[in-house]
Amino acid sequence: MQTWFQRIFSINNPQQLEQGALEAFRYQMDHNPVYREFVSHLGIQKNEVSSLDRIPFLPIQFFKTHKVYASPKTEEIIFTSSGTTGMEISKHYVENLVVYEKSFERAFSLFYGNVKDYCILALLPSYLERGGSSLVYMTDKLIKQSGHPLSDFYLHNLDDLKNTIEVLKKQTTKVILLGVSYALLDLADSGCKLNEQFIVMETGGMKGKRREMLKEELHAYLSAAFGVKKIHSEYGMTELLSQAYSKGDGIYEAPPWMKVSTREVSDPLSAGRKEKSGGINVIDLANLYSCPFIATQDLGKVHTDGSFEILGRFDNSDIRGCNLLVG
Repeated sequence: MQTWFQRIFSINNPQQLEQGALEAFRYQMDHNPVYREFVSHLGIQKNEVSSLDRIPFLPIQFFKTHKVYASPKTEEIIFTSSGTTGMEISKHYVENLVVYEKSFERAFSLFYGNVKDYCILALLPSYLERGGSSLVYMTDKLIKQSGHPLSDFYLHNLDDLKNTIEVLKKQTTKVILLGVSYALLDLADSGCKLNEQFIVMETGGMKGKRREMLKEELHAYLSAAFGVKKIHSEYGMTELLSQAYSKGDGIYEAPPWMKVSTREVSDPLSAGRKEKSGGINVIDLANLYSCPFIATQDLGKVHTDGSFEILGRFDNSDIRGCNLLVG
């Protein structure tokens, strides 16, 4: 299937994405027993699906209760989600890390250009501490690829990070400060000021460390505290191998092999209308060997140009078909 991945990372129009998605659907029906059984319980036959809007999306909870995997080969790595004590965690069985690397490298270059033009400062304490994070894996690779001597991870050592920031202010290098929300707030509250060289990119999540904030409130606070015009964001998750990015105002764009749409919150088969909020569905064609069609627990809105917003999360334990494979 290597030529298939070469094709999907070269997609440049919606028609190619639809063709790839239909190929991926047929592959899933032939090789993914969890997805096949889910679709079967919905009363859908493989030969009935001939357009993008007919493809069923697997509720993301299945990654917590089943091995969602569609390759005869043994997985190379298992990425896991964060979770509090006693909480079930998602497991993403990844057949080939090269596919993940190609996906995040290509997406980064599409939105930000050559990673070698940046110094990357990563403030991801909660992710670093637990292990198994796909975000840490991606960031570690980008840090190494940047080649900048000050690119690095920072745990709780905000003083070291602030000293590094002061050094970088005297240079002309572009800097990406990538951080989980609560850690960026801690840094902002310490009096750290940035300049136009810096891109602040939050990856979401208070992780129980601070009160939850609306995205607009968080971004307004960080923007004012750091002295930057916009706050960027990265939208990804354990169960995906691709990321969307926002360069400000909470408006995300996905790479060409990834498509976001909405659904009625309680029904994974419904299709939401553009400009109307609903549950977020994601097509990620890099996910061929797990599941490329995922109904997330995020609430969002998709605009007519394909860009989207994330409005929050919801409990979709009552999603139709979600209890079919429990046990």
